[in-house]
This record gives sequence, C-alpha cells and structure tokens, in this order.
Amino acid sequence: MKNMTAQHRVAWRSFPTGPVTAAYKRMVDAGEVRRDDAQVALAAKFDALHGSLTSLPPVPVPVRSDEPTEGSFKNSSPLLRLLARSLAHAQSSLRKKFHLWSFGPPPRGMYIHGPVGVGKSFLMDLFYASVSVPDDNSCCTNDSHKHINITKRRVHFHEFMLDVHHRIFVYKQEHPQGDAIPVIAQQLAQEAQLLCFDEFQVTDVADAMILKRLFSLLLDLNVVVVATSNRSPDALYEGGINRSLFLPFIEMLQHTFDIISMEDSSKDYRLENRADGQSYFWSNKKVHSDNNSKNNMQAQLEKIFGSTASGTEAEIIPVLFGRTVQVTRLNDRCAWFDFSELCYQPLGAADYISLCRRFPVIIMERVPQLDANHLNEARRFVTLIDACYESRTRLVLAAQVPLDELFVDFEAQVESSDGDEELIVNEKGGNSSSFATTMIRTKEGEYYEWSATGRIGVSLAQLSSANDLAFSFRRAASRLVEMGGNEWGRQ
Repeated sequence: MKNMTAQHRVAWRSFPTGPVTAAYKRMVDAGEVRRDDAQVALAAKFDALHGSLTSLPPVPVPVRSDEPTEGSFKNSSPLLRLLARSLAHAQSSLRKKFHLWSFGPPPRGMYIHGPVGVGKSFLMDLFYASVSVPDDNSCCTNDSHKHINITKRRVHFHEFMLDVHHRIFVYKQEHPQGDAIPVIAQQLAQEAQLLCFDEFQVTDVADAMILKRLFSLLLDLNVVVVATSNRSPDALYEGGINRSLFLPFIEMLQHTFDIISMEDSSKDYRLENRADGQSYFWSNKKVHSDNNSKNNMQAQLEKIFGSTASGTEAEIIPVLFGRTVQVTRLNDRCAWFDFSELCYQPLGAADYISLCRRFPVIIMERVPQLDANHLNEARRFVTLIDACYESRTRLVLAAQVPLDELFVDFEAQVESSDGDEELIVNEKGGNSSSFATTMIRTKEGEYYEWSATGRIGVSLAQLSSANDLAFSFRRAASRLVEMGGNEWGRQ
C-alpha cells in the first residue's frame, strides 16, 4: 500500500508541469480559486497518473466461444493435440511478451479521502477533463500536454452502483442461474477504461457483497479507478452487517491503490461562497405570530415555481427496474413536493436521479430539523441532495429551522453484528438499487427489513450507516451552501 498525505509548503515548479497543475495554476492566477498547498500536491499526483496513462494496456478481449482451443482437438489424433498445445503455448507467450514490451503494467488507481469541501472532487474533475480523445486537428497543434486516447466515465458512486444493480437485474432476466459479475465487469471495462467515482461510500449490504469481485475483475481488465471519499478505507462499511465478508475488499483497495489523505485540510471552501438566500427559506412553525414571514416564504416559492401549465396532471416518471415515481404538482421545468412525499416513502437513488433528469428545479417544503430521530428520512434527503448536486438541479427548500441548524450532529456507537444474521441478497436488493429494502434473515428464521439506514426492529446504534449519516450531514450542509449560489443550476 502506498499511503500518502498531501504535503504543505509546495511551491510552483519552475520546470514544465502536467496538465492538472497547469489548469489549477490558471484558475489561481485568474482569481477563480485560492491557492492551497494540499491541492497543489494532489494536482502533482494527478499529473503523474496522467503521464502513466499513455502506456495503459488495452482491455483484454474475451475469447470467443467459437474460437478453436486445445480442447477443440480432444477427439483428434495425439499429433494434432500436441500441435494444438504447442500453438496455444506459443500464442500465450507472444501475447505476454507483446503486452510487456508495448505497455508495461497498468498504473495504480487513487483513493483520496478527507473532509468535505477541501477540493478532492474539484481536483479529480480537473484530472478527468485533462484525459480527452484528440480531435482530427490535434496532431497539428503545439499542445505541450499529450492527449490520452482512452475511454472514460465520471460518476457519483450512488449512480454507478445503481447502474451495476440494473445490469445484474437485466442479466438475471435472461440467465437466472448465470454469474452476472464477470459479464458486467467486461461491459464496464469496454465502455470506460478510466473510472472516476465521486463520494465513494458503502452503506448498503447488497453493494458490500459484490464490490470485491467486481473491482478485482475491473483491475484485471486494466481499468484505472480514481475515487474520492469522506471515509478512509479502514472506515468503509464500519460496523456493517457481516462486515468480515467486506474486509477482503478493503485489503485489496489498500494494496492496489495509492491511498491519499487530505485529513489535515480542514478548510471547507464551499462555505466561502454563501448562499444568495433564494434557494433556502425557513420559518419556525412554533412562532404563531410569524404569519407574515410564512406568507412571504410561500409567495417566494410560488414565484420560483411559476405557473402551472393548463391541463397539467400528475406525471408518472419512469425509474429503472420497471418502477415509477409520481409527481402531482409540476410544470414543464419544476416539480413541487412535500418532504413527506420524497423522504418518508421508501425511495432511493434511482428515484431521485430520474426526477433530476426530468426537472431542472425541485421545490421541497416542510423540511424538518434532521437528527438521530429521523435517520431513515435523513438518509433519503441526503441522497436527494447528492443527486441534485451531481446533476446541477436547483433544489429549493422551505424548512422549519435555519440552514446551519438543519442537520443536528450526533454520534452512534457502532457495534459489529457479524454472525447474527444470514444475508438474503438478490438482484433487487439494496439502497443503491433503489428498491426499498434488502431482506435479511436471522438464525431463528425471522425476516427483517434492511431499510435506508438500518434494520427495522433492531437498535440503530448497531448500524454503521448511522455514523455514515453523520459524515453525510456535513457534506450535505456544505453542498446546500454551494447550491444556493446565484449561478447554480442548469438551463
């Protein structure tokens, strides 16, 4: 494992820099961002990865089922079988030598963890933008930074796991007894040889059980993975059900990725750009004399919403896996919900992503203060914020408390529950897959629901997702501030 810490007092280098540092320096010189030593150090590490991508081996092509192999000659004469073995050995040796001569080993991935707002995703996005396919005229330019001709994908980890679960679902429809993971890994590798994940976190048991196999196969297929997270690898899925089965993934992550810590960077740069006050409204419902404030807040929401198109009725928004979510108050650009409609119902990432794709503006009113008594609702709300943030959907909130009091800090005591349950995980399970529940079974044969943040009927203090939610609160509050800016949103 290469465990690194972004170092301070890093000066601009006098010799030519890589594309990530160059892009970062341009933004600093233009006054768009403030120079940060930890970010400069991280940019240099991205430059090194960028340079190593030039020798990235291609994705191995799977052997066709109709391609002749040694086994094809099992009923032939001994001489033919000997020739087939010799030919197969020679082909294998040539492929290995060609592979080593032409490419060398694939570069190590990067796992970057640290507090919210310190620039992890910002630097990853600069790196991602630097990896591009050259256009037809690029050979005639004097660009000092070499273009990398590989496929790529940048995705929020929630959305990636949603995609994986959907692929499993589709595969199992046609091959009920088949093994979907190798097939899906090959599909993903063919589609993108560079995968960049934002907000890597594991809170769902269905995700935890497939990550080790999936990532091992992706690495074998020469896929380079970069991930940002608020959690160190050791803290992933901490205290989760049957966590012992997840530990091999953590071990693999530590041995095959460069682990980069930005824990020493405590500055949340999102908070420097305060919200403009047009996306977050609040009025204390206990203060009966504040009717004018409530009426004014409602008027501002109506103004943001605009007019309802004549004849507009409830709309059914399609979601993956054949599911749907209903919107009763909407127009062509905006949907209006009560908090209970989206967060008290068993919804997940797939539902929120579908809503964000359909509407550039979402209004939610009657948002309560969120604490340890609203864990399931808070988890769904944080997932909604992440979906809006990733899609640049404007989220307008009408709450009962000010923004800095919306999330109440808490710490849950996490205790492992290894061995207490037998997992029943199928292709329809898991929060990331947006099905409401994954069902688990106790040794006594009783079934319980693994809900958005825990299992009904079991103390939430036993569940890792309680403390994961405390991490998520800080990220969500930071993102809401950024999302309140004047220029936030999409047309």
